Amino acid sequence: MLPLGARLAVPRAGPAPRSPSRSGPLATRLYLPAFSIVAAAVVVLGLGWWIGFGGASPALAVSDLRLVIAGPLSLAFLAVFLVAERVRPAQRRPLIARGHRQDLLFTLFNVAVVLPFTAVLGLAFSTVVIRACPWLVLPASSTVPRWLATALVVVAMDACNWLAHFANHRNNVLYRFHELHHSQEDMNVLTVFRTHPLIHVSYLVALIPAIILLANGTLTTTILVLYAATVAFAHSNTNLGFGPLERIFVSPNFHRIHHKLDGPQDVNLGFTLTIWDQLAGLAVFPTPHTIRTDTGLPGRPLAVEQAGERPHHLRVFAAQMAGPFRPVPTAAPGTDDLMPSPHPIRRTL
Repeated sequence: MLPLGARLAVPRAGPAPRSPSRSGPLATRLYLPAFSIVAAAVVVLGLGWWIGFGGASPALAVSDLRLVIAGPLSLAFLAVFLVAERVRPAQRRPLIARGHRQDLLFTLFNVAVVLPFTAVLGLAFSTVVIRACPWLVLPASSTVPRWLATALVVVAMDACNWLAHFANHRNNVLYRFHELHHSQEDMNVLTVFRTHPLIHVSYLVALIPAIILLANGTLTTTILVLYAATVAFAHSNTNLGFGPLERIFVSPNFHRIHHKLDGPQDVNLGFTLTIWDQLAGLAVFPTPHTIRTDTGLPGRPLAVEQAGERPHHLRVFAAQMAGPFRPVPTAAPGTDDLMPSPHPIRRTL
């Protein structure tokens, strides 16, 4: 773990790494630490199933989350954000740019596969925590208004999301799963869905505030939709800021700096509130230059749809899913470079 004020290093130019031999040891053909995240997910799901999910219905949990992610209100917000991207774009992009098509693929995958997985995973985690640490759940209190308890849950949840996001940028294993989200070179509102399914394991910590205040405040579907909508809007390809309110809330202009190609990406980690970044000294506020800055991963260490003459969306998608488990590159003799050489990003359709 690096010091709080440190920055992630941008890969240096140098010779391309040697590919690991297919006949070599397993550790040279796979990044074995990544399987610890798989193991964590299996353990949480297994324990949740073993104790019967505390009597709760996994099917209902999936239905509730689907309403939050793909319900009528969420789709209405999405439509508004897509229009805003055409009216006030940060960067001019064709409506069917490669990155947009790839993110649409991720969106469909999320609704069909990732959503049920995360719903059951979250239910299992909550059940296990309540069973193992019942003292965490505060008793109902008549002195705390329900609206105040709910507001505290939202703020605390946002703080936990910030902490998990921070860990994703400072821990090598977690970053393996998180880098996929940063691979987008055509930022748009659907980029919020460009995530590896297993990245949600690290964000389970955000459920703890709701568990603690379960008897005093409830996160309604409307509140969760609004929270998800603000996170999606922050990823939109819009040149919109919030003025003085940007000192409190994350705007698209603020969050774009986090995805900036030619700068540290462990800044502006907030989901909806910028206060956590300010407290940690990791807030970088927008300038006219950063509003239209390029986004993506330096050196393209992960397969991306923009890399070839043709996008090969399904093949790239499969490579991106397998990305966290790919072997660690081996440095060429006489060098200490472990990443491919950065090269210019080509804007292709």
